[in-house]
Amino acid sequence: MQGLKPIVSTESPALVFGTTTKLASDLPATDSFLGKNQVPDLQKLFQKADGLPVHLKRGVPDKLLYRTTMALTIGGTIYCLVALYMASQPRSQK
Repeated sequence: MQGLKPIVSTESPALVFGTTTKLASDLPATDSFLGKNQVPDLQKLFQKADGLPVHLKRGVPDKLLYRTTMALTIGGTIYCLVALYMASQPRSQK
């Protein structure tokens, strides 16, 4: 009685790249590559009660991005409406 034999080998293959994994405790404790932690400064900025919405708290760059986004949105909407209007008109027969 032979039975079914496995087609695929059940043994684990040999390691191709046998490098060891470094643990976080083995890494050096220098955080100099992270730079200064800006989170506390940004929290102060965004939590200030000055009546401005959050998306405009950083001043001129935020206003410029907001207005550009609104202009592109309104322009795209008008463009789509014009394209829809032109597509709904029958073609002239010549």
